[in-house]
Amino acid sequence: MTRGRNAQEQRPNVIVILADDMGYSDLGCFGGEIATPNIDRIGREGIRFTQFYNTARCSPSRASLLTGRHPHEVGIGVLTDDERPHGYPGSLDPRFPTLAERLGDAGYATCLSGKWHLSSNVREPDESWPTRRGFDEFYGIMPGADDYFHPRALWHNEERQPVPTEPGYYFTDAISDHAAEFVTGHAGGSPFFLYLAYTAPHWPLHAPEADIHAYEHTFDEGWDALRPRRLARLVEEGILPKGSELSERDPSQPPFAEVADPEWEARRMAVYAAQVAAMDRGVGRVLDALEAAGESDNTVVLFLSDNGACAEQMPPEDATHFRERQPTHTPAGVPLRIGNEPSIRPGADDTFSSYGRAWANLSNAPFRLYKRWVHEGGISTPLLVRWPEGLTEPRIVPDPFQLTDITPTVLEACGLAPADGPGVSMLPAARSESASGEHALFWEHIGNAAVRRGRWKLVREAGLPWELYDIHADRTELHDQAGDFPDLVQELRSRWEEWADSVGVLPRIVR
Repeated sequence: MTRGRNAQEQRPNVIVILADDMGYSDLGCFGGEIATPNIDRIGREGIRFTQFYNTARCSPSRASLLTGRHPHEVGIGVLTDDERPHGYPGSLDPRFPTLAERLGDAGYATCLSGKWHLSSNVREPDESWPTRRGFDEFYGIMPGADDYFHPRALWHNEERQPVPTEPGYYFTDAISDHAAEFVTGHAGGSPFFLYLAYTAPHWPLHAPEADIHAYEHTFDEGWDALRPRRLARLVEEGILPKGSELSERDPSQPPFAEVADPEWEARRMAVYAAQVAAMDRGVGRVLDALEAAGESDNTVVLFLSDNGACAEQMPPEDATHFRERQPTHTPAGVPLRIGNEPSIRPGADDTFSSYGRAWANLSNAPFRLYKRWVHEGGISTPLLVRWPEGLTEPRIVPDPFQLTDITPTVLEACGLAPADGPGVSMLPAARSESASGEHALFWEHIGNAAVRRGRWKLVREAGLPWELYDIHADRTELHDQAGDFPDLVQELRSRWEEWADSVGVLPRIVR
């Protein structure tokens, strides 16, 4: 039982934990090599949804998660740049309440610790800021990424914070500590909603050296050896069915045996793993705070990622835009070394690197493609849900859902009226109760598009023909059946076009 609550305050607490750019099979309970015991605990003691989907990119996923709507209709179809009149506003539309606003209206204390990335204006507070969209408390950053050791865009509520320069500061630890303090401070009173939005493991590759050392040799064998092992563990865990196929190595990437500097390559993935492990450590602090406060049983905890693994190079494709915002030196005056090359050994605060396409291919194993695409590698995420008082039996659930279903699920768990929107509650599936019938899922991002109905998924890359896959038999999307079922292709395409018109999908104009 929850300590200190009266009968009218028995609504569950809610914690939503969001990873940033984490691949489908990076977690231990989803087949990965990285030690994630705290996050795994959420999944192994609760529900592991194996066919849950995000929107393929960070800002749209956050918009959908917090509103229960598709991102295009709430103003964030791509990222947070204001692209009007030809594109999206880039800020969360005030006409659509956030989950924090809904829960706050019901008496919940609310906190965002971490990344917002839902405002086109990141320099001064306006109506799109988290403090004005339902969050009583905010500690974190407004844009999509920052230095982990010295974040330049750090805010507490609506006050800009000095750039941290103290030894040992690490953004992942700082937002975890803030989240744990919020739990401790609000336990035993009104229910609370914590949105813990990590930047880990988004680039830059920054991590404390001790965390990196723990993975010094974990990835020495390279992606070719590790990808099939991940698939085998996914099958052993019951996440994927027997007979699941592994996609081929990304054809643009070399065999690991032929890379010029294998030690540097392994170091890149070791830093990435250290970032995930630091996030897991932070999740453990929050879970410990729940236990110490006697709030664990009556708290709904959800963990997921905002998109699939990131294959972006460094500097990113839009290097001009990147360099306009990126500092050139550390606070101590040391020049930043930006790029992905063996002369830049990632991890320290004077580097700014990403882990690259080949390692992202491992993170998304067994799927193909990445963040930005709406093939399985871009939109598949583990969804872990633990709620001891409401979901009493651990279970693996293969039913397909997407981000628009988070808000209905949380509102039902909290005993609140359902919200308008396309989503459905996942609680019946989590409890093995009767399903709500067909639940079609839709995606669009920078011209990449998909619709899923039942076992069938119609998907395309921008500018390329539609592909059709039987996801029940071919989750890896290796056997295109569009030529065999032209009528089904046309039917699903028509449904996608109707959906796109209904939510205001705009054609992508490249300027």
